[in-house]
Amino acid sequence: MEQRKPLVYVGTYTGIPPEPRGRGEGIYAFQMDLDDGALKPVSMNAGVPNPSFLAAHPDGRTLYAANETTTLDGQPGGAVSAFAIDRESGGLTFLNRQSSHGTDPCHVSIDRSGRTVMVANYTSGSIAALPIGAGGRLGPASDVHQHRGSGPNPERQAGPHAHFITPDATDRFVLVADLGLDQVLIYRLDAERGTLTAHEPPAAELPPGSGPRHLAFNPSAPVIYVINELASTISSCTWDGEAGKLRVLDTITTLPDGFDGRSSCAEVRVAPSGRFVYGSNRGHDSIAIFAVDPGDGTLAPAGHVATQGANPRNVTIDPTGTFLLAANQDSDTIVTFRIDRDTGGLTATGHVTSVPSPVCVLVMAETQ
Repeated sequence: MEQRKPLVYVGTYTGIPPEPRGRGEGIYAFQMDLDDGALKPVSMNAGVPNPSFLAAHPDGRTLYAANETTTLDGQPGGAVSAFAIDRESGGLTFLNRQSSHGTDPCHVSIDRSGRTVMVANYTSGSIAALPIGAGGRLGPASDVHQHRGSGPNPERQAGPHAHFITPDATDRFVLVADLGLDQVLIYRLDAERGTLTAHEPPAAELPPGSGPRHLAFNPSAPVIYVINELASTISSCTWDGEAGKLRVLDTITTLPDGFDGRSSCAEVRVAPSGRFVYGSNRGHDSIAIFAVDPGDGTLAPAGHVATQGANPRNVTIDPTGTFLLAANQDSDTIVTFRIDRDTGGLTATGHVTSVPSPVCVLVMAETQ
């Protein structure tokens, strides 16, 4: 039987009004060859304004995109759009769009039961939950929370900036990385009602001025890795999934010794084995590789690999753990690397895919 080739969707910054930011035209779809990591274009859904981050429903039938704008459809703020997925062609059919109840929504996720979409609004520092209805369509927001406070960096932390939102493995808790507050906020999730309730304690504190941006769970241990944009560091944290408590264990740099240029972090990913962690450096334009200590889950530097492009905003790992894809936003490329399962090392495959202003790469998991 011929091996299926998973679909890969790429969100972009677009030149589409009202707020053109990049050169993209919408959401691009590819098929991925799991033998060599090559991406083959299959479709493009044009006219989607700034679909900066993407998430797929657990059943694989619907794609959700954050429309990262400050105004849309004549209303202030951004939105979340829903699309039906054709799993054969990769084509997308627009279903509907709902307000994100904040400006510049930059991240979306879905609870594991498939009932609620959650969105983080960067500029306004707010989050919202939107119920998923029949056929994957979105209902109006069922809950909205506005963060408050600031951090020590006057240029980047004058107010809250929610940058990432995700449920934990049990769907009991939702974690939000807020770059402006130097916190990972914790909420209790009621997926049936679509509500988020501040937990106690309500947040874990990161080092001042860190700017936590994204986080990733280790699938093999109760550890979370938080990548800090402003400080170019990565924090290893214990996660108590019963009590909903996060505690920072260690924080180390993502940059090599001797580097003194300007750089900031963007994405963090954990290999499916749980043995290696990868973080993207924008400015140094590299992937930082870390080995996971099997005892406590903390990290040790294991090298850097150039992304062969500028501003690697997003990286992702295919579900088999074979390839890492690096999206270079400013050089309009996605570069494929093969992962060494024993050492965690990355080797460029030679496959470079042209995509204008890529911001998010989503490799679809196979569904039953």
